[in-house]
This record gives sequence, structure tokens and C-alpha cells, in this order.
Amino acid sequence: MSLIYEKELQVTEKHIDQNNHVNNVQYVHWVEEIAVEHWNSVKHTTDYPNDIWMLLDHHIQYKKQVYLGDTITIKTYPKTPEGIRQPRKVEFYCKDQLVVDSLTLWVLVDKETQKIKRLESDWLEKL
Repeated sequence: MSLIYEKELQVTEKHIDQNNHVNNVQYVHWVEEIAVEHWNSVKHTTDYPNDIWMLLDHHIQYKKQVYLGDTITIKTYPKTPEGIRQPRKVEFYCKDQLVVDSLTLWVLVDKETQKIKRLESDWLEKL
């Protein structure tokens, strides 16, 4: 599994709020979106291709504003598991500066039984 997943996007009118910068809710949407994209790109290489991740906790810190026309680089990667929780970092960069920093906690859920799965603490190293 590639532990780092990255993409760029262009800020458009739909991302802007009444204060003429990227809406805070938009960042939350992007955090979830890139986590799903990353998992979908690698799940076939894991022992869990049919399971799903559910978000438990979300912390986000806004450091700088981003405006219409700016290009954002979004970088995400999982951190070392904490029991049943899988931390994931998502970082947003604009003009090579960290503008938003996020840490989320996820749990892996069996799609059929809807029960949380406990992952081995070294599961990321096995990929």
C-alpha cells in the first residue's frame, strides 16, 4: 500500500463562501473524499477489500485562507493504528505552505456484519 496519497485541485466558485475564501465545510468534505479515494486505490492489495471505513473523530486546524483560483495539494496518509482506531492525517498545501491540517480517527467495519474489525498493529507494514 502506498502510504501517501496526493492530489491537486483548483479552487472554484463552488468552494468559496460569503467571506470569499474556501468554506470550512468544504475542507471537511475533501478530508473524507481523499480518504475514500486513497482506500479505493489500495484496498484490493489488502486482506480487507470488501470492508469499509467509518469516521469516528475529526480534528481540523485552519492556518491560512485559500481563495478562488488557488491550487491546493492535498496529501493523506495513515498513521500507526491505536487499538481499533486508525488515525489518518490529511494536509492541505497552497503555494508550498501548510494551510489546513487534519487528523481523523477511523474504524474498519465488516460490510456484511456491520461489526468493527480489530486490525493488527503492524497491518500497514505488511502491505
